[in-house]
Amino acid sequence: MILGLTSYIILATASAFVEQPDSLSRQLGELVVTAARPGSDVIPAQTLTGEELKGMNSNSVADALRYFSGVQVKDYGGVGGIKTVNIRSMGTNHTGVVYDGVELGNAQNGQIDLGQFSLDNIEALSLYNGQKSEILQPAKDFGSAGTIYMRTRTPQFGEGETYHARLTVRTGSFDLLNPSALVEVKLSETVKASLSAEWVNSSGKYKFRYRRVNPAGELAYDTVATRENGDINATRLELNTYGTLRNGNWMAKVYNYNSERGVPGAIVNNVWRRGERIWDTNSFVQGRYSGFFGRFSTLNNVKYSAYRTHYVNNDDKQIKIDNLYRQKEIYFSSANEYEVNDWWRVSASYDFMWNTLDADVYGFVKPDRYSNFVSVATAFDLDRFRAQASCLGTFIHDEIKGQEAPADKHVFTPAVFASFNPLRNRDFSLRAFFKQSFRMPTFNDLYYADMGNSQLNPERVTQYNVGLLYDHHSATSVISAARVSADVYYNRVKDKIVAYPKGQQFRWTMLNLGLVDIRGVDVSALITLNPWRDLYITARAQYTFQRAIDVTDPSDNYYRDQIPYIPRNSGAAVANVTWRGWALNYSWIYVGERYNQQENIRYNYTQPWYTSDISLSKDLRLGRVSLRALLEVNNLLSQDYDVILNYPMPKRNFRITLTAEI
Repeated sequence: MILGLTSYIILATASAFVEQPDSLSRQLGELVVTAARPGSDVIPAQTLTGEELKGMNSNSVADALRYFSGVQVKDYGGVGGIKTVNIRSMGTNHTGVVYDGVELGNAQNGQIDLGQFSLDNIEALSLYNGQKSEILQPAKDFGSAGTIYMRTRTPQFGEGETYHARLTVRTGSFDLLNPSALVEVKLSETVKASLSAEWVNSSGKYKFRYRRVNPAGELAYDTVATRENGDINATRLELNTYGTLRNGNWMAKVYNYNSERGVPGAIVNNVWRRGERIWDTNSFVQGRYSGFFGRFSTLNNVKYSAYRTHYVNNDDKQIKIDNLYRQKEIYFSSANEYEVNDWWRVSASYDFMWNTLDADVYGFVKPDRYSNFVSVATAFDLDRFRAQASCLGTFIHDEIKGQEAPADKHVFTPAVFASFNPLRNRDFSLRAFFKQSFRMPTFNDLYYADMGNSQLNPERVTQYNVGLLYDHHSATSVISAARVSADVYYNRVKDKIVAYPKGQQFRWTMLNLGLVDIRGVDVSALITLNPWRDLYITARAQYTFQRAIDVTDPSDNYYRDQIPYIPRNSGAAVANVTWRGWALNYSWIYVGERYNQQENIRYNYTQPWYTSDISLSKDLRLGRVSLRALLEVNNLLSQDYDVILNYPMPKRNFRITLTAEI
């Protein structure tokens, strides 16, 4: 019955809408500073938008996220290296990634490779801890411990304009060639469309220093080599259509990403080249509709996606592998909100999702997953006090061909958020939240041959957060914008899913063994100065302290040790100067000492690293054509470092970007 109703609604829902966030934007010459005005959001977001994104020496979404506090990016190196994000040490699978209002999914392993998403067509990038400060949202959006929102550029036309076009060519180190194009067309007074296309080609070859010291402190080896098998050849096509109605808006999107890339692998035992290759084809179509009818609002999404991954290992020293994986997903969401009065709103949402995975692997069980999400939420706005509460019910049913499936999962997760403005001008606000969330085991966790465990329980997370925010804007002062925020948080991850050896070393299984205690502090600050008419100086910095320890079993050698790859101290700083079309940007990222295994012993120690990046750009206009030239120098001091052990990162490298827009 539910499937039949869902099918009917999917057919009836013809299109969709891109939600415009409630934010304050101020044009500052060549810099757009975007921030949630205190009091307008119960849950303030960290946001990068406009020229900030262009000036941060970031080629992908994952690169830009490094400048947010509380974020760890796993980067396996190079243009085509896989890049995943972890928020506040809770694990990549607890991070939701929403693209133009609809969450991206990967039922196979739960990880979204953010390296596949370019910044060329991204208008705003936001990070919310807990959840977004809206109760009119899909039920599934209430379920993540933290969420990244990516919003593509929406066409805006002036009087008499019917089209825009932009051509960008980027080249640089690693034999990089990266052209992209964007065309925006005004089809009618109520319908607009945009087509974005991009090609990335790179050999991925770069010099790195391979130096290791044994546990006794003696030099084991020190050499310089070239990273091999890190090439990539990828294309991205994206078609967006936008429309306005009498009582609403809609958007439709068609997306396709194709890539062939090498997997350079870890540098161990003097092995420099690997024979692994991956072909990815990711396609989806999605629609979004938003309607407003007096005090009632509705928001509906529909999506179909198909992911194809072809993995080949031709390494002579390893077992030959040639596997093909196919994922499919159907998703539907309906969120509805009613404004009871000026200070009280309530909402209810329902989502349905079907996932399936097929593979040409012997003994593969070909699972199907049916997920139903139901949420209720309420929001109060009492002038200087705001509160939001929600409860999400998640109902999971798996089916396996020819085998008994694991028991159905029924989980309820509540959340409460509150903020208070003690000052009448609302420059200063206090905030706090409590939230429970969980993540289902992925298909790999449950069903991977000789490793999966169909009896796994979901991972459960409990979050507590207390913070403050000062946000001031002035149109007349030399200090045109100033923002400082600080948060203290405590997270507890229960039933953490880990891989554990069973008997022979090459046989592993997935078990619920982990209990992780996470305590941390996030601090960020931003200031924008306008000392002269055309001169703007912006500086932003963030610092994160995290103590994320394993408290599973007191008998373990690693009991109360910091979990792998989580630094206790990390931070970033960015300085930007703009003057009459010129822009100089400097960024610095620091990651403190970490351990690459569970035991915090000298043998597993991974040294801290930092990088400095700098860029210089010039904008000019020739008639209707806007031109930009950008020179970037990344890892300016040519530091040798690994984000992941034995995956060396590039030394000093360059990029040149030329853009023409009409």
